[in-house]
Amino acid sequence: MINFLAAFAWIFDPAHWEGPGGIPVRVLQHLAVTGLTVLIACVIAIPLGLLIGHTGKGREIAVAITGALRALPTLGLLSLLALITLGWGFSSTSLVPAITALVVLAVPPVLAGAYGGVESIDRQTIDAARAVGMNEWQILGKVEIPLALPLMIGGVRSAVLQTIATATVVAFLTNGPGLGRYILDGLPVRDYAQMLAGSIIIIVLALILEGVFSLLQRAVVPRGVQATHTRVDETRGHATTGDDRSTAPDPVVAEAEANMQTAAYRNN
Repeated sequence: MINFLAAFAWIFDPAHWEGPGGIPVRVLQHLAVTGLTVLIACVIAIPLGLLIGHTGKGREIAVAITGALRALPTLGLLSLLALITLGWGFSSTSLVPAITALVVLAVPPVLAGAYGGVESIDRQTIDAARAVGMNEWQILGKVEIPLALPLMIGGVRSAVLQTIATATVVAFLTNGPGLGRYILDGLPVRDYAQMLAGSIIIIVLALILEGVFSLLQRAVVPRGVQATHTRVDETRGHATTGDDRSTAPDPVVAEAEANMQTAAYRNN
């Protein structure tokens, strides 16, 4: 309890909110590393995931690769990449190995969210889109991506949270920026209040981003899907209460619509 009180006292000390080592600067540095990492991971993984989900080819390979990447030890990967990049002429304080290692760890959840979101769409929906004359690009852009977007955001959300936590080790290897510096700087002098304060800030930052992405994930559900869901709920309500069903949608049709859009709600 004493350590926690000392940590909060450290956080709310005005002296720690100023200068290049102040909390606002460290938070922005941590967010910058996380944002750059997730952006690169999205550029790599989202197109590949959409391709796998749309064509159905390469899924087994993608699953194997994502599983293998998830099992990699972060610090070991960072150390290996640091040694490799030193041989290429990068300095020991370069962020290249750290960003590369974090990207490797952020790709699997983004990739899984992309191809999983597209694969989870009912094939009848895709067949209906083809039946009305849509080509493959139109199906991908107007049907598959909007319906898969909640799961895709879920993959990005997982990557952001994982990167926020893992980015702390960047400071240990490269003496780099971010909130991990509080832990690194406090360790040699046994400043446990500073170390615990850095951990608390990281936890709070992760919780804030979790809430933001949770709201975003709900917001990207297409309106038509929400309307269908509402109509289905109303239909089931009529059937349960025994009210007059003469003006209610056909339960069979409503149930079919619900089955076609179930994937959009799996992560809500």
